[in-house]
Amino acid sequence: MKRYLILTTVAAMVLLLVWPAIGQQAARENRGILSPEERAKLRERWTTMSEEERQQFRKQMRDRMGTPRPAMAREGRVGMTGRFEEQISKMKAEHEEFIGELKAIRELAVKEKAKKTAERLDKLIEKHRKKYDENLAQLEQRRQRPERTLRDRPRTPGTEGVEELGTRPAAPFTLSTFDGKKVSLSDYRGKIVVLEWLSFECPFSLYHYKTVKTMANLAKKYKDKNVVWLAINSTNHTTQQANIDFAKEQKLPYLILDDRSGKVGRAYGAETTPHMYIINRRGHIVYEGAIDNAPLGKVSGGQELIGYVDKALAELTTGKRVSIGKTEPYGCSVKYP
Repeated sequence: MKRYLILTTVAAMVLLLVWPAIGQQAARENRGILSPEERAKLRERWTTMSEEERQQFRKQMRDRMGTPRPAMAREGRVGMTGRFEEQISKMKAEHEEFIGELKAIRELAVKEKAKKTAERLDKLIEKHRKKYDENLAQLEQRRQRPERTLRDRPRTPGTEGVEELGTRPAAPFTLSTFDGKKVSLSDYRGKIVVLEWLSFECPFSLYHYKTVKTMANLAKKYKDKNVVWLAINSTNHTTQQANIDFAKEQKLPYLILDDRSGKVGRAYGAETTPHMYIINRRGHIVYEGAIDNAPLGKVSGGQELIGYVDKALAELTTGKRVSIGKTEPYGCSVKYP
């Protein structure tokens, strides 16, 4: 049985490494894309051709590569976006199935006390997760190309100074909860995700937990509206047990993720606790900044209390555009390493 496990692991590793290359080559052949060497030769020939020869050459290239597609109408771009969504869903399903199979094999290895095989499977699972995140990010970039075409069009007169919302892709990540569960942002593809930078040593964070319970109440309010809430603790000196105890004490309806390395916090530019980010269903950041305009419950200058995150979620979940996309965060500084 151990021999079978080892052979299965090796086969899976070979497929993991070889499959992307095979897919890229097949895609090149299907599209008729020229290699760098071919392009260099064609450029050299082009400079010596007469106009008649160039016309013939263009015809030959059209025959070889197919008739150029006309510019896509908006309906075409929408259709392409739908196809990308299908590809992403399929890739996610295949990823989850593959990881499930590897985990099942790992459980067998543990039962049979094949420690080295189990360790190799752990490494393979982690490697596949990272590769999956990279492939998902690349597919996301390809999906955004039709959207960039729309964004690059001239603006309507009088709107040149208006900031475009939802154009910044959220950085993919995989973190562990403080009780050891792996969580990836890609697990929540197609959902609205709220990221909250948390420190229960900070009075500004604690106010929203022990005084008014803003975070837990908002998470519960939008739980049934396709919204996921994740707290991230990037405090370098925080402990595993302290976070587990805090979550139990507050009866949190969401997870606290371990970012003591500060890698994810720095990737997002989180500055304070709390610092909030909202990611829409397409994986774009549509809001970043403060939870509201009332640090420790105090609104300055006689202003009206605005719950920025509540307002943005209300708009997103009813199909509206987020009206306030960025505010100045307040709170304690994130204690990075």
